[in-house]
Amino acid sequence: MKKVITYGTYDLLHVGHINLLRRAKEYGDYLIVVLSSDEFNAIKHKTAYHCYEDRKTILEAIQYVDEVIPEYNWEQKIKDVVDNNVDVFVMGDDWKGQFDFLKDYCEVVYLPRTEGISTSKIKNDLHK
Repeated sequence: MKKVITYGTYDLLHVGHINLLRRAKEYGDYLIVVLSSDEFNAIKHKTAYHCYEDRKTILEAIQYVDEVIPEYNWEQKIKDVVDNNVDVFVMGDDWKGQFDFLKDYCEVVYLPRTEGISTSKIKNDLHK
């Protein structure tokens, strides 16, 4: 079985998130989504509308997602890849080059983002 892993906050789920998850799943048989915990969001100075448990429930309902695990810090990526026998690490291309250090452990793929949509854009549009 070929395992794929991706990371994110996945707050205010939108078509860009779904496109990323669908394309990530195409790289393997089993997709693990590592979801930013509320504690990690606080460290990143990021505020999510939905709490971790609600975001996890939403992600688990998506047909492309096989497993959701928490992200507590920036440093856990190598451990996640090794512990879960991951073959492919996938992120949006806005992170291009940031995770190349994982190439010693698995294939690293940066996928193009869906144009015109992001959680930040949704939040900004709602506050106009």
